[in-house]
Amino acid sequence: MPSLNYNHLRYFWAVAHDGNLTRTAARLNVTQSALSVQIRKLEASLGDALFERSGRQLHLTEAGKIALDHADAIFNTGEELLGTLRDAGTAHKTLRLGALATLSRNFQMEFLQPLLGRPDVELVLRSGNTGELIASLRSLSLDVVLINQPPMHDGHSRLVAHRLAERAVSLIGTPARFGTNCSLAERLMAHPVIVPTSGTSVRAGFDALIYQLGIRPHIIAEADDMAMMRLLAREDIGIAVLPPIVVKDEIAAGTLVEGAALPDIVQTFYAVVMERRFPNPLLKELIGKQVPVIRVGD
Repeated sequence: MPSLNYNHLRYFWAVAHDGNLTRTAARLNVTQSALSVQIRKLEASLGDALFERSGRQLHLTEAGKIALDHADAIFNTGEELLGTLRDAGTAHKTLRLGALATLSRNFQMEFLQPLLGRPDVELVLRSGNTGELIASLRSLSLDVVLINQPPMHDGHSRLVAHRLAERAVSLIGTPARFGTNCSLAERLMAHPVIVPTSGTSVRAGFDALIYQLGIRPHIIAEADDMAMMRLLAREDIGIAVLPPIVVKDEIAAGTLVEGAALPDIVQTFYAVVMERRFPNPLLKELIGKQVPVIRVGD
């Protein structure tokens, strides 16, 4: 069996991601004909066509899709190896963390607490939506991602989700909102309510709760950002359905108070990593020996 030429594979990998031979040739500063020759040589060694043309666009064949999956794994592992071994033996370490843009900043700070202020550690912090963060995790641009739902099975990369914490959810508001004693149902009917948007686990739990109570409270605002819900509660437009950790500074200052805890509603926090041969050693200090609760892509 002929050995695989990794230069040919790298050219194929670049073209497959660009989808355009001319654009890739310009980016790599090679001629289009030279690039075509490299790909033909790879196809000859593999025994299958990797592309089919549609006008000026190139589309992967079934064999091409299989080859691209393997090429992604090969070159990502190579980048991981270089990045790890370049830093081996150095005193300075870097952790690249991505967090859902709507996730509690206070929880993120608690997660990072063991590393904060250390002169030998640099923290690179990114935020975004789940899709963007998981894509960066797969490409090794991030070491860990904090989200509030485990990632979907993608059939490719092996992601591991660690459940870090479950935090109770309560009604949060200004002291005047909780000046009288009343039942949970009465309080929800007496004040406008600030809730997370549909599609979140907390909102689903809240909707189930009010159904069980047989009430229809006045929803004055919906937000997909906990920080925005915190600000709305501080403006006293209503009572917010939030984990108290989101407003711990306001609770400590007395500007907001934690009212009734909402039964059976919790906010779950996950740390997602990708199984790597050379994991970032700083992750052990943050995740420790926690048993992964979900493996994605097995």
